[in-house]
Amino acid sequence: MSNGIDPRGPRFGAAITSVVLAIVLVTGSGWLSLAQTVIFAIGALSLAHGPYGLIYRKLVAPRLAPPTELEAPEPPRFAQLVGMIFTVVATIGYLSGAPLVGMIFTGFALFAAFLNAAFGFCLGCQTYLVIRRLAPR
Repeated sequence: MSNGIDPRGPRFGAAITSVVLAIVLVTGSGWLSLAQTVIFAIGALSLAHGPYGLIYRKLVAPRLAPPTELEAPEPPRFAQLVGMIFTVVATIGYLSGAPLVGMIFTGFALFAAFLNAAFGFCLGCQTYLVIRRLAPR
């Protein structure tokens, strides 16, 4: 697949995202949640322009062996969209005085990011594949 991406990139991004979302959960910072929302939005539009992906490609990937396989970019982009939706709700919760809503939705996003970072299981990617299988041709 010539337009595939290195699957280690999204996993690296998920690790950074996990740290950011853990900080959001501990501090209740709606502004940091908003910053992560913007990062998710950029990644949903273009993985190539996502800040964490840029860090991976410029600083980490050159120090690694080439990937043994590539993956389609659509599932990780969908996962970024799902993360964005969760953090939009979290941000609204935090900034509108409903911190419990912020905590719940940050927790959901953190759970998904951590699954990817720690175990290589991308919940959003798997959801994308299920939707594709169920969609009429």
